[in-house]
Amino acid sequence: MANISFTSSITKFCLITITAILIFFTLSTAKAKNISTKPFQRIYAFGDAETDAGNTKSSTGPTIFRYVSNHPYGQTFFGHPTNRYSDGRLMIDFVAENLSLPYLRPYLNEKANKSHGVNFAFAGSTALTHNFFVNNNLTFDTTPVSLQTQLGWFNEFELSLPTFYRPSVLECEAEYVTDALFWVGEIGANDYAYSYRSSVPTKTIQELATNSVIDFLQALLNKGAKYIVVQGLHPTGCLTLSMEVTPTNDRDNMGCVASVNSRIYSHNTILQAKLNGLREKFPQAIILYADYWNAFQHVFQNPGEYGFDERFKACCGTDGGTYNFNVLFPCGSPPSTACDNPSKYINWDGGHLTEAMYKVMTRLFITGAFCDPPWSHLISKKMQSG
Repeated sequence: MANISFTSSITKFCLITITAILIFFTLSTAKAKNISTKPFQRIYAFGDAETDAGNTKSSTGPTIFRYVSNHPYGQTFFGHPTNRYSDGRLMIDFVAENLSLPYLRPYLNEKANKSHGVNFAFAGSTALTHNFFVNNNLTFDTTPVSLQTQLGWFNEFELSLPTFYRPSVLECEAEYVTDALFWVGEIGANDYAYSYRSSVPTKTIQELATNSVIDFLQALLNKGAKYIVVQGLHPTGCLTLSMEVTPTNDRDNMGCVASVNSRIYSHNTILQAKLNGLREKFPQAIILYADYWNAFQHVFQNPGEYGFDERFKACCGTDGGTYNFNVLFPCGSPPSTACDNPSKYINWDGGHLTEAMYKVMTRLFITGAFCDPPWSHLISKKMQSG
């Protein structure tokens, strides 16, 4: 009986030991492969005011919207200004929500928790470098931040990554770069705005700006980025600001500024063609084009379907009138007021959109037919890779 008891004890001990080893091995393997129910653990975002979640301060952003730190910015969701150019959340905020991640912290906030990604976008940013505008005497309302500036910030962030507890820098890059989602928000619209009615040909801006975006994407791909969303430009001729400062005979079939939208449409066409070349060069990467133009146009032509009553008038502005917009007294300035229900408006402050419009755009990108390849393809490929 003693021998049987002893044998039984040995058997139980062995089973417990083997189970413990298996659990340890499983957890270790999961950690090594970064297994998670979330497809992405972090996002890196770039772009202009439509993606900027706090890098801009009112004193350094576009002067026409220098009151972005004042009420009523942020009133719809955050309850206070967050240096976002809207009444609430932006597309990148809704993307983070969809991926079950916290809102991205701005890069220039040194104390912010950046473990789930970083937002490098800066309001007023251009695809071309600031020197281009200085050399061509196109310095109206520009900021010294460009897409290249944001790439430099990302490089600085990479150098700050904690590598001391990993066996190699390559493993650090794999976790922080290869497995991350890179969201390249709208960039390039300011290039056209700053060169409007100048002697610089539109074709020159289109060629140089799209090349700059491609060079930026190639730099990310060379670093190991595998999952990239590139957002096109929306019809900026439909913004309140554009409508206010252009003659009424300059209109397209949407009722927006034809000359402005024509440039933007051509820009998107050129960019998509160049993205195809980049896909051929980097077949291992998923480069998704978010068709902002057609998604925006779809909603603009069917506003009631998405709950919008007002397409052109700014929710927050001064003077009322046709557009409720005065370039001298923008949203946030003492004379300005905000509408009672921003969710009924597409335009927020004349140059940027409402949270409601950003929410609809994000939904159309994620669940609709306005991404190439579809968003579901991106998520599926990421989940398959572990």
